[in-house]
Amino acid sequence: MAQQLHFAPEAFGVNGRPLRLAFIVDPLPTLKAYKDSTVAMMRAAEKHGHEVYAIEATSLSWHRPEPGQPGVFGLAYHLRTRPDDHDWYRESGFEAMPLRAFDAVLMRKDPPFDTEYVTATWLLERAEAEGARVYNKPRALRDHSEKLAIAEFDAYTVPTLVSRDLNQIQYFIEAQRDVVVKPLDGMGGSQVFRIHRNDSNRNAILETLTQLGTRTIMVQHYLQQIAQGDKRILLIAGKPVPWCLARIPKAGETRGNLAAGGTGVAQELSPRDREIAEHLGPILWQRGLLIVGLDVIGEYLTEINVTSPTCMVEIRQQTGFDAAGACITALEHLCSRASA
Repeated sequence: MAQQLHFAPEAFGVNGRPLRLAFIVDPLPTLKAYKDSTVAMMRAAEKHGHEVYAIEATSLSWHRPEPGQPGVFGLAYHLRTRPDDHDWYRESGFEAMPLRAFDAVLMRKDPPFDTEYVTATWLLERAEAEGARVYNKPRALRDHSEKLAIAEFDAYTVPTLVSRDLNQIQYFIEAQRDVVVKPLDGMGGSQVFRIHRNDSNRNAILETLTQLGTRTIMVQHYLQQIAQGDKRILLIAGKPVPWCLARIPKAGETRGNLAAGGTGVAQELSPRDREIAEHLGPILWQRGLLIVGLDVIGEYLTEINVTSPTCMVEIRQQTGFDAAGACITALEHLCSRASA
């Protein structure tokens, strides 16, 4: 039997009624239901008896025609999910709704973390002020660069440099001999390169990534343990899911990301994995980060993903553990406590 997370006291919703849950997402046709954690959470919410709405981030708006009128709203599509991954939802109506009309709003838009993303967090923070409950908390999303946030927990990290100074970067590579370089705003392994000290393309890669020294990047010591997988550890309301997904690079690759062709293999958390997760979990949850994805290679923390952490589907398929369902149970508890 799969292990479970416990969020006691468990509650069905608010005063026994179903919850109205809104998911802030990218355009629905772009979601890949066969692997998408947001779709998994929508399906889990329906199984729990709740109402599911989808709001594309591009429709978020603020309008105050007069005092007391709705402030932040979005075009909300009332969804019915289906088990067919190729045809996974039906719309049963849509309307512009204030975000405070929902019991909880889940921000699940993918990066890039650009001006439009930041604008969405400003609007969501305004919605909070109007009474909406938003997860992950908008301010926490802005405050936690998925790459740079590891600096707060440097006891768990590899030698790392964050800079746009090419001289500093070159010196760091000479000292470490073998590194991984990546932009601070990427996802899915995009623009991630491994550079050996004697790499003939070294200068060209650095000039391109830093845009000739005008863009800050991250440089990390290369870990040989990537061959055993880049582990994604999920935290839900500060508690670690007991299984991680080790994303193992395909032959000839140094990136384990599934989007880069890696293979996901579910594994129980190692003692070191659990140590990292149990240390970071309560800290991040206190800041309003309901769903977090820690990336660990070997024994080292490499990233803290907070925008739209994934891997729930693969973990359930391989272990039976329902992380998406655990998220909904956590929301039930939060909404019940807030209404008490």
